[in-house]
Amino acid sequence: MDVNGVRRIDSGQHGIPGQNTTAPGMGEGQAEFYKMFQQRAKDGLNFSKHATKRMNERGIAVDNQLMSNLEHAVEDARKKGAKDVAIIGAQGIFIVNVPNNTVVTTMSQNDMRERVFTNIDSAVIM
Repeated sequence: MDVNGVRRIDSGQHGIPGQNTTAPGMGEGQAEFYKMFQQRAKDGLNFSKHATKRMNERGIAVDNQLMSNLEHAVEDARKKGAKDVAIIGAQGIFIVNVPNNTVVTTMSQNDMRERVFTNIDSAVIM
């Protein structure tokens, strides 16, 4: 799957065939929201156009391991109530808007010297 210019390999089927995807007692509006929520969770982490451009400029490659690590870091931050998080790893720093599940920008290790990060409320070390 290609998300905003970042290639991502889909692991295959999601959910159980024939499984009811709505909870008992849900109204039509709630069921639609539930389906949208499930689709969003299934899609995983997204990259903004700006983040994709920065990754290309800075030579940051995203492989399955990095994507998995980023997704786990975002989930850990989400559990702690983070909204905008700096995820710091060997490949660089990824600034992620947690509610939108979107990487908004990134920089490589070489670009991190003497940089100031604003508008984040949390940091996760990978």
